[in-house]
Amino acid sequence: MNIKYPVEDAHTLSIDDVLQSFQTDSDKGLSKSEAERRSNEFGLNVYEAQKNKSIWLILLWQFKSPIVYLLVFGASVSFYFQDYIEAFAILVVILVNALIGFLMELQARSSMNALREMDVILSKVIRDGKIQDIPSENLAPGDVIVLEAGDVIPGDGRLLESNQLQCDESSLTGESLPSEKITEKLPKDTLLGDQHNMVFKGTSVMNGKAKAVITGIAKNTQLGTITSLVESSVETATPLDKKLHALSKKLIWLTLTLTMLFAVTGIIQGEKWVLIIKTSIALAVAAFPEGLPIVATVALAYGMVLMARRNALVKKLSSVETLGSTNVILTDKTGTLTENKIYVETFSFPEEQLKVTIEKNTLKFENGKIEKSPENFEKLRLVGALCNNATVDPEDKKKKLLGDPIEIALIHLTDASGDSADKIKKQYKRLAEIPFSSETKVMGTLHKGPHGHFAAAKGSVEHLLESCSKIQAGASIKKMSTKDSKTILAESEKMAAEGLRVLAFAYREGSGITKENLLDDLVYVGMIGFLDPPRLDIKDTISMCRKAGIKIVMITGDHPMTALNIAKKVGLVDPEEQNVITGKDLPSMKSLTAKWKKKILETAVFARTTPKQKLDIADIYQKAGNIVAMTGDGVNDAPALKKADVGIAMGLRGTQVAKETASIILKDDSFKSIAEAIAHGRTIFQNIQKFVIYLVSCNLSEIFIVTILGFMAPASTLLPLQILFLNMVTDVFPALALGVGSGDETVMEKAPRDPKKDIVTNKSWIAITLYALAMTLSVISVVIYCKQVFSVSDQVANNIAFITLAFAQLFHVFNMSSTHSRFLVNDITSNKFVWLALVICSVLLMTVYFVPQLRLALNLTVLPINLWIASLVASFIPLVIVQLYKFISGKLHPNKLQESNKRI
Repeated sequence: MNIKYPVEDAHTLSIDDVLQSFQTDSDKGLSKSEAERRSNEFGLNVYEAQKNKSIWLILLWQFKSPIVYLLVFGASVSFYFQDYIEAFAILVVILVNALIGFLMELQARSSMNALREMDVILSKVIRDGKIQDIPSENLAPGDVIVLEAGDVIPGDGRLLESNQLQCDESSLTGESLPSEKITEKLPKDTLLGDQHNMVFKGTSVMNGKAKAVITGIAKNTQLGTITSLVESSVETATPLDKKLHALSKKLIWLTLTLTMLFAVTGIIQGEKWVLIIKTSIALAVAAFPEGLPIVATVALAYGMVLMARRNALVKKLSSVETLGSTNVILTDKTGTLTENKIYVETFSFPEEQLKVTIEKNTLKFENGKIEKSPENFEKLRLVGALCNNATVDPEDKKKKLLGDPIEIALIHLTDASGDSADKIKKQYKRLAEIPFSSETKVMGTLHKGPHGHFAAAKGSVEHLLESCSKIQAGASIKKMSTKDSKTILAESEKMAAEGLRVLAFAYREGSGITKENLLDDLVYVGMIGFLDPPRLDIKDTISMCRKAGIKIVMITGDHPMTALNIAKKVGLVDPEEQNVITGKDLPSMKSLTAKWKKKILETAVFARTTPKQKLDIADIYQKAGNIVAMTGDGVNDAPALKKADVGIAMGLRGTQVAKETASIILKDDSFKSIAEAIAHGRTIFQNIQKFVIYLVSCNLSEIFIVTILGFMAPASTLLPLQILFLNMVTDVFPALALGVGSGDETVMEKAPRDPKKDIVTNKSWIAITLYALAMTLSVISVVIYCKQVFSVSDQVANNIAFITLAFAQLFHVFNMSSTHSRFLVNDITSNKFVWLALVICSVLLMTVYFVPQLRLALNLTVLPINLWIASLVASFIPLVIVQLYKFISGKLHPNKLQESNKRI
């Protein structure tokens, strides 16, 4: 039997049509042979593994860089001239940097495995008229499956039968309340969260029983669609990567320009080719701060440790800095801004309305007490406890409740009001039940209590009122009038508009009540508005983020009014805000106009969105020049978590796929941890900017010195291996110390920096150039002085230049102090790691100088004490010049220049 597969819009088909389309039978299912044939034709119910790049390809990719090409060329030339130590030293630098990138990329290869782990091991399926358990991967399109409470749904399916079926689809749709299922066909434009005649792969059955025909397996399920979105969404380069790449390009062009200038001048002056080439190699080595990737990695890793202490687990190093650049947070509602638990929010009685909270298992009324309706409250509490099928998990030591979240909330209400739901149920023995159904929208139970029979009923307001003939107002009970009904309905609509899930409650007591008539002649007692409440710490955290210039946008699959109500409660939007964009209203990306883009960027609440739309919204914000962080915990968040510059998953509530796809996981699910992580990220960027300025100014001084000495005294210029030693040893340790500084305590009181700005701004380049010129001046001056006064040889002049520059760069770290700080007491002198770095570097320099083999490798010789004194005195000159300039102008320090980066 050939069938058309996949079938689109299965929710629009009637039961007969869907059975006909899949050529199956609701009672007999498929035959074993037909199911096997379909599995062979359409494949197994598993996700196809995305082909990962091989480990060797990842490793080779690390060498794809113009800087690497430049260094490889330098190493090749060194091999040609048999300078093996120099050549191997350059290769070691290349390999170390490549290894760092290689190890970081290997961390990002496991996100798709999480989706595949969500598959169900066994499924109940009807084949050849018999119910049997089979591996879920063997399900075929057209199989008829049987579902009951606790099952995880193995594929997308169209419901054939439903008996009080409720499914938890929060991980897929963002809807915190269970989806109550029906069997009737629905319109084509019905949104995913409203397709109540369908069940979806990866979601779970909370209550009831059902039978469904499988309409989609593997990639042709909603979960499979998300899988393809995760696979196809492009993981964009982080802002730090882009900034460092831009910086590298500038350094390369500077090197090539100076190298060409030196080569042309050398040829004109008749210099030897060997000398010209060696000096060119030295320039190439001097151009790039080889220690920069190592320092950046260590600084980010230190940030990871700090953030882990604050419950933010970072999986990807660069995400630490990127989070500090974030100016937009796209967040889910359910479980992120809210607790993903249903609580009683509002009571509505005929004579008064009351707001309530439950704190430490104690019920508290907003105005202190019930004034006019204590009798209504007692009856409502009784009905809520009796008309209830929530049970205690027998295997849970903490007596966790199982069942419908609303019924669990009613049990908590009874217990928090000073009574015991278990005690009430024992006093009122249940005799009969009329279960809730999608047709009646009402549930009723009959009990034998201390004073006779008692009927309890709850359900939708409109449907329950049809069964009510009386209304209770305090101690009095009167006949229900048309006016009473209209007033109650109007109040329920008002409560629903505030984002509440509203249920009505009624009762009847006396003799003659049976199962057949227990829903007749009921007494209306009141309504309850239920809410998935905001997390306790969320409002202050959002206020902190807004103060820091960070825009927060809610994107949820939940109801628009529920989303807007939560947004108002947490301070995400103003109390009078009414603007919500629903997924149904959002145009496709292809037809998106400039007007719509502007509207999207100005809207703070999106509801009833699909995973694809979350992905599109993230893309719109990124293309508008924003650095986007996406928070979430559900399967539906996975594509946007990957697409965003920083994906943040909830560690406690988060699905496995969300945690695997995200780059940061919150171990405590607290939005407050995001704000603290952003503060750490901003501090780390300040530190990165500080040590980049330090390293680049040191490298630029090397370029100037090699170039000037190359013209003045070519045989005295710095050698490539000497420059490598400075870059990888004496420069790296002070830079590392700068990278782990405590930073500015007011980082969250400033607007985010402009993501379009380079890591080194134009004004910072001026500072870097002046720093480099100061060090160059000291080195050139002492070389000229020693040549003129002491008539030193070219090798000795080279050694003087090397020692002077080494110590000048070490002392230069003190030039990184805050502009308005004192010289002796500041953020640098109070950094214990700076002093440790100076000690380590001094010891290494002395070790190289006093160990003959190392001294020979760096072309050093033993210097007399007068030349040492001259070199050390000269090495202090840059520190003195810069500090005097800062004292006079107060405008040179990078922290001061950094203020130009503020967003306007």
